[in-house]
Amino acid sequence: MLIFKPSKVYISSANVDMRKSIDGLSSIVEQNFKLSPLSDAIFVFHNRHCDKIKMLYWDGDGFYLLYKRIEYGKFHFPTVIDSDKYTVTNEELNWLLHGLQIENIHKYEKLRKEKLSTEKSLFQHGIMY
Repeated sequence: MLIFKPSKVYISSANVDMRKSIDGLSSIVEQNFKLSPLSDAIFVFHNRHCDKIKMLYWDGDGFYLLYKRIEYGKFHFPTVIDSDKYTVTNEELNWLLHGLQIENIHKYEKLRKEKLSTEKSLFQHGIMY
């Protein structure tokens, strides 16, 4: 299994011709995204039906071109996008690759120490049940 830990994950908001290979996708990154395909980022492209994706990644001495076709259903890309590209976290990319809707996933709020000590104090004084 390949493990990538890019500093950024960019997803194209436009549909891309899946016949494009490394050179074609690199030119989209340069011309549309105004970014270098040699940066420490992974670039994700999808077709019109959102059932195929290609990911382009430079590892320092060559390109990886990864292709995934989902057999049943489609990939659920965010619907509210106002630019040629948008970024997601590595975790969100993983969810996307498994067919989950990023917009519908909510993480638990991290518990802050101050909030915990205040609630504990109120509980000890019988104010909270």
